[in-house]
Amino acid sequence: MKKPEDLRSARWFSPDDLRSSGHRSRAMQMGYAPEEWRGRPIIGIVNTWSDVNPCHVHLRDRAEHVKRGVLMAGGLPMELPAQSVSESLQKPTTMLYRNFLAMETEELLRAHPIDGCVLLGGCDKSTPGLLLGATSMDIPTIYVPAGPMLRGNFAGKTLGSGSDSWKYWDELRAGTITAADWEGVEGGIARSHGTCMTMGTASTMTAIAEAVGMVLPGGSSIPAADAGHIRLSSNSGRRIVEMVWEDLKPSKIQSRKAFENAIAVAMAMGCSTNAIIHLIAMARRAGTDIGLEDFEKASRRVPVIGNVRPTGKDYLMEDFFYAGGIRALMHNIREHLHLDCMTVTGKTLGENIEGAKTYNDDVIRTQDRAIYGEGSLAVLYGNLAPDGCVIKPGAMDQKFLKHSGPALVFDDYPSMKKAIEDVNLDVTPDHVLVLRNAGPQGGPGMPEWGMLPMPRRLLKEGHRDMLRISDARMSGTSYGACVLHVAPESFIGGPLALLRTGDIVSIDVAARRIDIAISDEEMAARKAAWTPPPVNYERGYGWMFSRHIQQANEGADFDFLRTDFGAPVTEPVIY
Repeated sequence: MKKPEDLRSARWFSPDDLRSSGHRSRAMQMGYAPEEWRGRPIIGIVNTWSDVNPCHVHLRDRAEHVKRGVLMAGGLPMELPAQSVSESLQKPTTMLYRNFLAMETEELLRAHPIDGCVLLGGCDKSTPGLLLGATSMDIPTIYVPAGPMLRGNFAGKTLGSGSDSWKYWDELRAGTITAADWEGVEGGIARSHGTCMTMGTASTMTAIAEAVGMVLPGGSSIPAADAGHIRLSSNSGRRIVEMVWEDLKPSKIQSRKAFENAIAVAMAMGCSTNAIIHLIAMARRAGTDIGLEDFEKASRRVPVIGNVRPTGKDYLMEDFFYAGGIRALMHNIREHLHLDCMTVTGKTLGENIEGAKTYNDDVIRTQDRAIYGEGSLAVLYGNLAPDGCVIKPGAMDQKFLKHSGPALVFDDYPSMKKAIEDVNLDVTPDHVLVLRNAGPQGGPGMPEWGMLPMPRRLLKEGHRDMLRISDARMSGTSYGACVLHVAPESFIGGPLALLRTGDIVSIDVAARRIDIAISDEEMAARKAAWTPPPVNYERGYGWMFSRHIQQANEGADFDFLRTDFGAPVTEPVIY
């Protein structure tokens, strides 16, 4: 057990010198008495609350409940604001800023007298961003997810975040609903604070955080508006103080086996395709070489048992919580998990899920009644994606699992958007719609453009899916036969850059293949004739991003943030 003199904050406040006297004086300037910090852990609450982030609008209040828990356990809480990464309103994409949040979190914790931290986040990139930073800093850490919002409602129908936005937008474009109907969907689809209540990226990543061991048991499933979420906040505040004395750090929790658990849970939940890019970054930041092959192995053996849209058909995260939540799902796939992994409770994952029950076995299925026989995601390789790409087989029209068709290629989103609205566009359901220059460097920031809109002509003919390919990402709330994260990306000369309209593209999900029907010689000739597009940024953060961002299959972290990039960063000097 750690002693008071071993606390990290003691370096700031304990020495009998002029600099530490200044620290004590400034703490007293804020109204703190020496008894409040002397011999007590100082807990940093890294809060991504913001007025421009509807997913996190309640986190200002939740921070107060975390503080209550910290004080009850004998610690001193201090709130540190961090970038909110609002998926709804931040442009061009929050993925451009995930690593920014990671750097900010790491440096906030390193530069201040913080002994342990509670991270408040939830909206898509906030979970990996916060955990990436805390992992690199490696002080005792608990993550408190924002929680999913309440289910939506319109005209007596249940609405799911994102998923029904895409669905009803296509119906509006097809002329099957009115503008008034669409306005009703807009007003009814998001009825409370919290993250998307489908199995989108937010719920995927918070479940992953719990599966890795960084969230108190069951915490990732609690709806944002539930009183249990307030109790989760205060419980996390109490527990983090104990973790400081125990010196229970992320490095003692986030092992390779812990990340393998997270992959298995993601596959079983019907996870977002974004799970791959974030989990690889998180694992590698923790010093664990997780890669696409680990997802492929899990995909072949762990079925989807979470009946939550968009892979599931009938239910949302609120239903998932009532059915038993993440503990019940993990209990149902326990033979695929390493139950001896340590967690923030100080107990193993097996101990945390012991006795978990399922209260609705249509929402959380057993494996013999799976929603989809394999995992949520499949990793494909071929001459179009030598370094891999990803598809979500359970959330698409199954006829496209094996398909060949002519490519219809677009170099940018505006030209694609204009073309698909043309009812005279020369396109059939067999075509393969392609958008390139939308990857980590090309987007820039790899925006969620990958669920390319269906051409209006096909919508009017009654079609609702077709094969689409991009080096972009797509929202976890999305669905359809969309091949994503094509690597290397087209912007740096990957094979996607060499594809031409009319080339035949073939996909075979069972064989995990994606290919262009051209010879190696033709591919080489096109590569020799290819010229790089102009750069996106010539100054500022974007300039730095473009020069240091890694490819999708590597997790899209900055190269200089890799654990093996250089010697570990030491504690700050205090003179």
